Amino acid sequence: MRRLSQSLLLLVLLVAVLGCSNSAAQTDSGGIILSVSDFDGLPIFISVSASGGLVQIGQIDIQSIVRNPTGGSSDLMTVEMRSYEVIFSRGDSGSSLPPPLTRGIFGSVPAGGTITYDNLPIMTTDQLLNPPLSTLAATGQDPDTGGPKIILTCRCGSLAGRCPGTRSRPPDPIHHRFPSLAGEAP
Repeated sequence: MRRLSQSLLLLVLLVAVLGCSNSAAQTDSGGIILSVSDFDGLPIFISVSASGGLVQIGQIDIQSIVRNPTGGSSDLMTVEMRSYEVIFSRGDSGSSLPPPLTRGIFGSVPAGGTITYDNLPIMTTDQLLNPPLSTLAATGQDPDTGGPKIILTCRCGSLAGRCPGTRSRPPDPIHHRFPSLAGEAP
């Protein structure tokens, strides 16, 4: 049993490493690109019944990159952070998904600067108490595959902010794929 558990953990780690990519989305002609520059403390395994209703990233850094650094920057390029969205996809053969998470955030990222968020939730009771995770917790089986675990990949679907003092549209969403999470019944 211990060897099987170690093999499953190794498989989840492999999926996590292969599923990680870095990406950014651009803004309007205001000249700012927002990017997830670093993150730490993402759990690779959670128990759907023992998570306490909250799964968090220990720390995530959002970087504001000046698209044309030779053109200079100004305080008008500061981005006021407003919200973020986490979207889930399956890393196994199942198709049922928990609902997306949308949360408000606040803070300002100056042009060329970085903002750090600690303990940013990526799953709450909205995800854990809805299928397929609620079914896994109640029955010990994934409703799609019949297996004892569900592998999810989460990505930042959008990170919304606005540049104060301008009439430009807010930055486009950034897309960043985080490693997979394996949820397992107790």
